[in-house]
Amino acid sequence: MAKTVRVKWVEKKQFIGTDSSKHSVVMSSQDEENGTGMSPSQLLLVALGGCTAYDVVAILEKKRQQLTGLEVTVTGEQEPSPPWTYRQIHLHYQVRGKELGEKAVQSAIKISEQKYCSVAATLRGEAEITYDYTIIED
Repeated sequence: MAKTVRVKWVEKKQFIGTDSSKHSVVMSSQDEENGTGMSPSQLLLVALGGCTAYDVVAILEKKRQQLTGLEVTVTGEQEPSPPWTYRQIHLHYQVRGKELGEKAVQSAIKISEQKYCSVAATLRGEAEITYDYTIIED
């Protein structure tokens, strides 16, 4: 299933990325003159966090877990020289809910990372992806 997105140059080092559903995001370099959007390389980390968060919420809901919140913090270590490839990426899941089962949370994260998250599957060949989690009881 092919997906087509567009990236349009606006001015200076600023761009608008639009997906196949017409949703847009601003990207730019991170200097004073252009810092209006996300850097493309950090957007990759956001995509990973969003992809796995979507999966984890869906899996926990199917398991009838009483999830009330989820926040994923993604930290990436890049090579010091071009093309600045990410070699290590760590995800920390802060999962909030009522009587959440630790086994259910751990399983949901693992299934997302190993089976469903297309971004993780794409990055896995270049970067070591690790994770941990904290469960907060409401």
